[in-house]
Amino acid sequence: MRRLHCFSRSSAPQASPALLADVCHRLPCEATGRRPWHPTAKPESFQPYSYRLLGSKLPSKVSLSMASIQSSSKKRKNKGLGDNNKRKKKHQDLSDVRKLGEQLLSSRAHINNLPLLLNFLDLKSSYPREFLLESLLSLQSFFTPLLPQLPSSSAKPTEDPESIYQTWVRSKFDDFVQCLIQLALSPSLDEEALREVVMDTLMECVKVGNAGTFHSSIYHKFIHSLVYSTDEYDTLLNLLVTKYFKYIDVRYFTYISLEKITRTLDVKDCQDTDPESANTKLESPARASGQLLVHNIHNVISKIPPIEQLGENSEYEMWNGSGVFSKEGKTKSKKTKGTEEKQGEVKKSSNDVASLANISKKMKLKFSKAWMSFLRLPLPIDVYKEVLVALHQTVIPYLSNPILLCDFLTRSYDIGGVISVMALSSLFVLMTEHGLEYPNLYVKLYALLEPSIFIAKHRAKFFQLLDSCLKSPLLPAYLAASFAKKLSRLALTVPPSGGLVIIALIHNLLRRHPSINCLVHQEDDGETETVKSGIDHFNNEETDLLKTNAMRSSLWEIDTLRHHYCPPVSRFVLSLENDLTVRSKTTEVAIKDFSSGSYATIFKEEIRRRVKQVPLAFNKTTPTSLFSETDFAGWIFQSNDC
Repeated sequence: MRRLHCFSRSSAPQASPALLADVCHRLPCEATGRRPWHPTAKPESFQPYSYRLLGSKLPSKVSLSMASIQSSSKKRKNKGLGDNNKRKKKHQDLSDVRKLGEQLLSSRAHINNLPLLLNFLDLKSSYPREFLLESLLSLQSFFTPLLPQLPSSSAKPTEDPESIYQTWVRSKFDDFVQCLIQLALSPSLDEEALREVVMDTLMECVKVGNAGTFHSSIYHKFIHSLVYSTDEYDTLLNLLVTKYFKYIDVRYFTYISLEKITRTLDVKDCQDTDPESANTKLESPARASGQLLVHNIHNVISKIPPIEQLGENSEYEMWNGSGVFSKEGKTKSKKTKGTEEKQGEVKKSSNDVASLANISKKMKLKFSKAWMSFLRLPLPIDVYKEVLVALHQTVIPYLSNPILLCDFLTRSYDIGGVISVMALSSLFVLMTEHGLEYPNLYVKLYALLEPSIFIAKHRAKFFQLLDSCLKSPLLPAYLAASFAKKLSRLALTVPPSGGLVIIALIHNLLRRHPSINCLVHQEDDGETETVKSGIDHFNNEETDLLKTNAMRSSLWEIDTLRHHYCPPVSRFVLSLENDLTVRSKTTEVAIKDFSSGSYATIFKEEIRRRVKQVPLAFNKTTPTSLFSETDFAGWIFQSNDC
């Protein structure tokens, strides 16, 4: 293409009409019936660039030539619009789309084919999917070699025609990226193979879009659109997880994007509690989605695999070898290149090990920021439960500082009910492994002992944690006695499966804390004159463990379980008759064997149980009636034959 900066206003009269016509023909302009090549020009005020550059004082021959070009262009435009619409719907086939792409790749003179190919990416049009795929491949082949040369999206063009051209191409590339994002998230794109091609093209643009490095801006737009999407995107998310989340730099920038999104969200945007805000919901995308945003963010952040513990023999993959982690040393890019080419094992030097440690540190930092920003949002109850269930396994081990979760977990533990049960696992990990001090643990744990806990969904994990919390021999006697007495009182009202768990817990308490074995058989010493015999001093409604008077009571409730209607419960009570103070002769009961019990499990165990002696009832003579006269004196049983 001929450069126009060689012309000036002073040399305008010397310009030849043939040259002007050639320039006007090559530049994308309104005369061809297509969008102007200058991104800021408007169709109604557009003038050929050569005319604006050379000025209005032109020779008569040049003016005549320009006038003829403009008049012929208008005729072609008016005639071409109708013909193009007809060909688009009737006569346009795949070869025409392929020809547009070949022309675009062959010469800059066919740059006007670029917006035409972009039109085929619009799903609202009635083009076949083959047109979309062919256009997509042509545009990818066109933009990929130009990306390192294109300016940034915010760059302003200079008076240099080449700069204007590059800026215009950059704007078309931004439109191309936006089309890819819309295609990837569109529910009308039924072909999953085509969606995968769109996703691969988008990630290729992310890979080399920033002068050969990872283009975080494009990737942030994609994650932002994914989070704000109101349509189903499970297929796209699964594709992202299986194909791209294995790359450590993709995970790194995903955490950054999620942190930015959650940080910019307002707390009110996540609470759809105001019914009068229907008008404002249409104006703000965050307000329009409401709690759906929190669900989408959780769906994405929970699917990202955590950073592995990178050791000396560890390997990692990066989507872009010259990305954010390559700045720390030259050995990283060599290692990444070797990993991508799969040329075998690469021996790592001490610098490689240091770089792996640095990568792990950076990933933990971004992981922590993303999760802490997410947990500050007002979580819906279903998301709240899902987070608490998996927090101690998928989040706490990979945080840079797990103590940061203490406020979130203590608030959750203070809520009560099933939320407290779920928060207990993570809180227990912080206390036992990270040195968290929480004085109200046993008070809150004591308050959770209610009949409803024995039919809760997560009761198995709760009973195991309850047994672990009461395992320390340093617990005071009044605290162990209060828990033993509270559990024994609950044994009177809970289902048989709960009774088995209670007996197992009390068995372990009596074995660990010999100081409370007096509860097995407690006698009143000198109190018979002032207090009636048989009075239980235990206050079941007291929340202060020091004031429950459990040490003055006895486990009489356990004695009543000897006559329980369920045989496994009555048999299991006999284990408490052993001398549990002799620890060498007894062993602790595994709570996990009883924590998830139910009527079904008890029934299955009874069916499989072999009974040595089975009582039989038989009659020496053949009975003539179901009941004898001696069974029901004064009653006569007879049948009425019809």
